[in-house]
Amino acid sequence: MSDVIARDVAYQHEGNFHLGHVCVPESGSTGAAVLLLPDAYGVTEHMIDIAARLAEQGHPAFVADLWGNRRLPADQSEFGPLIGAMANDCETWLGRVRAAHTALREQPEFEARDVVALGYCFGGSSALEYLRTGGEVAGVVSVHGGLDILALDWSGAGDAPVLVCTGADDLMATAGMRSDLTAAMTKADIDWQMHVYSHTVHAFTSPMAKSSPRPDIVAFSARSTDRAWQATLRFLQEVDEAR
Repeated sequence: MSDVIARDVAYQHEGNFHLGHVCVPESGSTGAAVLLLPDAYGVTEHMIDIAARLAEQGHPAFVADLWGNRRLPADQSEFGPLIGAMANDCETWLGRVRAAHTALREQPEFEARDVVALGYCFGGSSALEYLRTGGEVAGVVSVHGGLDILALDWSGAGDAPVLVCTGADDLMATAGMRSDLTAAMTKADIDWQMHVYSHTVHAFTSPMAKSSPRPDIVAFSARSTDRAWQATLRFLQEVDEAR
């Protein structure tokens, strides 16, 4: 963290207050910028740590506040209804992603940089939906994103490569859902890759999943976490090399 400059960034969407977080390399950025879309727990220390690790790799990162007011839901009873509300109101959902992208662009360290949308869980779903609906990014990474809330009409999608990292046993990203998504992306001529990890369920990178009461549905996997992180760094390198 000593080589990373960090600060909060306030922005608005439809009159609502949002408080994102920026991490940038102290020595200057060398790679693509990252719009980091958090899991349902919001802008937690875990997400800020991911942003800092990205900055240490030369990628300035902006953590979006998708819930607004830096809300930090405690558990499924809180974030379940929040996700449901967004899934039923795509205009607001993707408007919040777009507002975060705009706020990122307004930061001097991100000016004129390619931007990759990287999302975890609900954030992974958000990243995929943002591209599907025409979001102008240089790439998308979804890590254990919920595929069950995605639409499949990619006819208006942006032109960017996609990386999906998911668990083979994730009930929110079943084999059928994975097949539907890849078929839709293929039809839209998207350059996609999908990494499916064995013996892995939903939310496998989340520290909160270490104490899951239902490890058959949600559970932490150190092995899959590392695999997804390494795949993400390779993907960012590919985006940089394509510039």
